[in-house]
Amino acid sequence: MIQQISFKLPIPGQRIVRSTIAVALCFVIYYLRGKRGIPFYSALAVLQCMQPYHTSMKEMAKKRTTGTFVGAFWGLAVILILLALNGNRPGGIEESFTKYMLISLFTGIVLYSTVVLDCKKSSYFSCVVFLSITVMHITDESPILFVMNRVLDTLIGIGLAIIVNSAHLPRRKHNEILFVSGIDDTILNSGSRLTPYNKVELNRLIENGANFTISTIRTPASVREALEGVNLKLPIIAMDGAVLYDMEENSFLMKYQMSDSQADKMSTFLDDIGITYFTNTVVDDLLVIYYQNLENEAEQGIYERHRKSPYRNYVKVEHPICSNVVYFLVIEKKEKTEQLYQQLMEQEWVSDFRIVLADSMNYPGYAHIKIYHKQATREHMLQNLEALLDIEKTVTFGSIEGKYDVFIANSDRNIMVKELKKRYEPVDFKLANS
Repeated sequence: MIQQISFKLPIPGQRIVRSTIAVALCFVIYYLRGKRGIPFYSALAVLQCMQPYHTSMKEMAKKRTTGTFVGAFWGLAVILILLALNGNRPGGIEESFTKYMLISLFTGIVLYSTVVLDCKKSSYFSCVVFLSITVMHITDESPILFVMNRVLDTLIGIGLAIIVNSAHLPRRKHNEILFVSGIDDTILNSGSRLTPYNKVELNRLIENGANFTISTIRTPASVREALEGVNLKLPIIAMDGAVLYDMEENSFLMKYQMSDSQADKMSTFLDDIGITYFTNTVVDDLLVIYYQNLENEAEQGIYERHRKSPYRNYVKVEHPICSNVVYFLVIEKKEKTEQLYQQLMEQEWVSDFRIVLADSMNYPGYAHIKIYHKQATREHMLQNLEALLDIEKTVTFGSIEGKYDVFIANSDRNIMVKELKKRYEPVDFKLANS
């Protein structure tokens, strides 16, 4: 039986479309100028300055402009020197060893001038412009005219990039809505990585004012690692709703902790039946994880994988810790864990806790139990976040159909972020007429 392989080409993004339009405009202007100049340099400047963020575009335009003027200035200086050495005879500058030695010397001067002018980020562009003038076009019939066209062509490209990149369809921004998404089931692909598109678009949406945050079973430290490069501004719901964490201030804003008596009751129960566990606590905005022994490969693996994190602190103790407890973590072979879960559910005090059983994603054959305060849920913490932000409407994204406002069936194709974009800033042509 022949298996059919389906392949779907991705839809071109806005950057591709904008770049194509801007390059086309470079050639239009070239014809309108009577085919003067070299449109290659305009098109090159367009492609360099076409950036996903407005701030990065301005930064690139600044570097490109500065580099062009510095390189052109010293290129013109070399031309004038060589013309003088050549006796200012018509026909341009001839090939010579002296010419190349002079160009080499002035390359150092170009670099040094970017240091003096405090524009070192433009040093590469300065050298590119300088060398294109002195190496590629210095033997032209009119090298000075080339310098002038080189500067003008680059400025045309930079200007077109700014204009085209700033043009947008009329969109209505829903700043009154709080958008909440998970991580593993929505944003990350099958390789547990953030795609370049997701990173760029999430940052752009957040920069433009979108109220976006995360609700996850992960710890704040794990969120940082998974979403490295994403500039989250709002507090996140972490540890399956047990804490509300400020990513910018590195602080726990809210937390559902067990009372000392509740924590003592649970730790005593686990100790009496010979179960080892991690006690996750929050002390002075620090996540401190206590353990007594590491008795299986899963416990050892968790400890070795996370103990060097600057956002986690593992401490070995002889006696149970019952203060500031956010949750207990038990990880054992699946059969043993399921037996423990049944024992817990048979206790008369079980209603004081929220107990979650799940298979381990990282350790096949193992399962884990997390034991929280009974009110430590994502739903409860989301209500707290809505009150904190004074937002009444929330849109949630997730992979469980019927549980979330927006069902995400396939996280490998940037679906969640595209859905977020459509809901935060839908196209609204009525705005253009208002």
